[in-house]
Parts: sequence; structure tokens; C-alpha cells
Amino acid sequence: VALLLLLGAALGSARAAVHFQEQFLDGAKWRKRWMNSEYKPDFGKFKLTAGKFYGDPVLDKGLQTTENSKFYAISSRFKPFSNKGKTLVIQYTVKHEQKIDCGGGYVKIFPSNLDQKKLSGDSHYYIMFGPDICGSDTKKVHVILNYKNKPHPIKKLIRCKVDGYTHLYTLIIRPDQTYKVKIDNEMVASGNLEDDLDFLPPKKINDPTVKKPMDWDDRIEIDDPNDVKPEDWDEPEYIMDTSAEKPGDWDDAVNGEWHYPRVKNPLYRGEWKPRQIDNPNYRGVWPHPQIDNPNYSPDYSIYSFENISVIGLDIWQVRAGTIFDNFLITDDEEYAEDFGDETWGETKGPEKEMNIKQTEEEQARERAMEEKYFEQRFKKKLERKTQSGRDRAVKNTVTKAEL
Repeated sequence: VALLLLLGAALGSARAAVHFQEQFLDGAKWRKRWMNSEYKPDFGKFKLTAGKFYGDPVLDKGLQTTENSKFYAISSRFKPFSNKGKTLVIQYTVKHEQKIDCGGGYVKIFPSNLDQKKLSGDSHYYIMFGPDICGSDTKKVHVILNYKNKPHPIKKLIRCKVDGYTHLYTLIIRPDQTYKVKIDNEMVASGNLEDDLDFLPPKKINDPTVKKPMDWDDRIEIDDPNDVKPEDWDEPEYIMDTSAEKPGDWDDAVNGEWHYPRVKNPLYRGEWKPRQIDNPNYRGVWPHPQIDNPNYSPDYSIYSFENISVIGLDIWQVRAGTIFDNFLITDDEEYAEDFGDETWGETKGPEKEMNIKQTEEEQARERAMEEKYFEQRFKKKLERKTQSGRDRAVKNTVTKAEL
């Protein structure tokens, strides 16, 4: 597998511009390439590990969060480049080994002027991409692009993976202002940046000079004119409970004059409303005429960024244990797909097999412990029963002797 990776990198470099590639294959040397932020003194710490289960003990090593309920901030710098006129591909793997309950698994791409030692949630970034999980509501993939110093999130909901295994996340941004999001080398979302992110005002707006005609009926249903309120409908919501009796210790001077308590009227049916019928005059939703928006002007450079130079992890995690690996920034979609197949693709199967085996072994140990526990309880109970029988035999012997 290692040879495949080297061959893939060699072949790919001839046709692809690889701006950043990190697999953590050289042990502790990663610390020279990645810088921890000093913005806060209590940032969480990373360690290099393949985790509890993996497909390959070397290839699957990545940066793992190690402390619960912590912010994390770490980054790595590369030669600045611009993606103007070129495709931009951002790709990496995430493994929520701890089956995360709340925390980020996304990356951020920064300009060259980032002070890495001061990296924080307030740092200006170009792109934020990747999974974010918190409770049952948030299980999505972020795609956020900065435009005119303002972050613009994608309007589509893209679901992320939550099964605890390693997954490959890929964001592709093309010069024609289209994008594609892939998970495990399969497309899960695509579209046009201008349509799916609110960068620009809408191209068309409602014509302010035109109003809906007065006789336009857009009510789907109306009151049935033949429906009449029943004569016995009107009943008060509350009535006096005349079956109640005045308490014997009631003092009018202290408590005031006693009255029957009010109770819910079982005959109360609420406010009467006529039943609804289809409106015979319904004409549908009025189509407001549209005009070109005078405030709209196209921008064909939304996709491009200058001096892209830093990739970083700026996240919060309640339960630590996430592993980040196989980072790649390139201009070649095919190279990225091949790189994903040669890394994540080669180890995903063995990783799952190892986890299943560990789970089965753990379940077997738990069953053995349970059996041992109940066996010990049975032995103790049997011993108590045997001892009780002996005590009764001794007592009977003494009684006969005395007799």
C-alpha cells in the first residue's frame, strides 16, 4: 500500500498541482510542520495515533483530539497560491472513533497573513469545510465560503457520517463557479455557488409597481354558507359545581363569602366555526411579475481566493477522540479521487474488520465475566445452604444428647 501511495503521488505530481499533502508517515516530525495556537492557554492537545482500531497501524496514523470539553487550534503552512482560473480540491479523512456526541470535524483554509500562534475562532478564513455534529439536530457537512469579508454558508443540508469509522470528505470548487461535495468518493451534493450560497442579491425581484388584482381569490377553502350553528351549541366553558359543600371550618370573616367552585363544563364545545369547503372561485397563487434586480451585478470571481497558504483545525469537542488524516489540497479532481482510493480506500475494509473483531471479543469477555459472577454467586449460595444443613445436624445431635 505504501508503494502504491508513492507511485500515485509521483504520477499525480506530473499532471496535478499538489499544494499540500499530509499523511503523517514520518513519526514525530509532524510537529515541525504543524503549529499549535497560543491564543488560549488551555487549548486541547493533539497526539499522533491510528486509534483503537485501524486498517493499517502506520498509514492510519493521524492527529487525534485527546481532551474532553476543549477548544482545539492547530495549523500547517504551505507555499501561497491562487486558485483563479483553476479547480480547487480540499480533501481529508475524519474518524469519530469515540462516536462523537457534540463537536466539530471540519477544516479551515486561511490566507498567508494568518498569525498561526494566534489562531482562534475569530481568525479570518477563506473556506470552512467538513462535518459538524451536536446532538440529534446537528449532523451536517459545512460548506462556508468567505466573500467580501463575510462568511456565506451553503443553503443545502448535507448529512455527514456518524458511525465511528474513517470517512473521506472532498470539496471541489471549479472556475465555472460550480461546486461538488463528495463523501467516500461519492457525490452527495453539487450545484452553482451563486445559487446555493447567498453571495449576491437575487437576479430577479417582484415588480414593485404591480399589485395583486382586487378580485384575485387565492383562498383554497372557504366557509360553507349552508352550514348552520346548532341551537344547543352555546354552552359556558365553566359552570358552578353545586354538588360541593362549604367546608366546616370555613370562616366568612377570615376567608370571605364562600361560593360554589367553578369546574370545566363537560358540554362545552368551544367556539363554533362553519365547516370548510373547496373555494369554487380559487384561482391559485397570484404570480407576481418579476423584473431584473437593479442592485444585482454578476461576479465571476466568487470561487477564487488569493494567497491560500494555511490549513487548520479550529474546533470544539465535548468528547475527544477524533482522528484527522490524509490532508490534500490540489487542483486535480482525478488525482484527489485516486489519492482517496489509495489511502482511505485501502484501509477502510481492514479497519471495519478489526473493529468488529474487537467488539466480538469484548462481548465474549463480558459474557465470561457475567458467567463467572453468577457461578461465584451460585457457589456461595450452595456453601451457605450446606453450612446451614450442617448447623441443623449439629443442633439435632445436641438435642438428642440432652434428651
